[in-house]
Amino acid sequence: MRKIEHIGIAVTDLEKSNLLFAKLLGKEHFKTEKVEGEKVATSFFQVGETKVELLQATDESSPIAKYLEKRSEGVHHIAFDVEDIQAEVERLKGEGFEILNDTPKLGADNKLVVFLHPRSTNGVLIELCQEI
Repeated sequence: MRKIEHIGIAVTDLEKSNLLFAKLLGKEHFKTEKVEGEKVATSFFQVGETKVELLQATDESSPIAKYLEKRSEGVHHIAFDVEDIQAEVERLKGEGFEILNDTPKLGADNKLVVFLHPRSTNGVLIELCQEI
């Protein structure tokens, strides 16, 4: 793993949260994007080498909608940038981590993504992401 790529924050209202984080960070978000496969709308802020990704559900069956229902708004996941996502998945499986999706899928920000189950990472949802 090369660096923290982004921190994902689940929000109920992307527009209001964009205003809040713009005030907090002293800068505007640099892009928004819908990820149809995850039923989510995203917004990204650049903070040094790391991004903050705000995530709003676009459908009540979205994993973000389910997260918000159980836990309310807040940190949803930490994403790590990897050079070779498939090799990293195999390495982590060998180390005993539980992988939620063995096959990388298309995520936001032109990335292939894989998630590690929080029960194998001290309660933290971990995302691996590789630039396409």
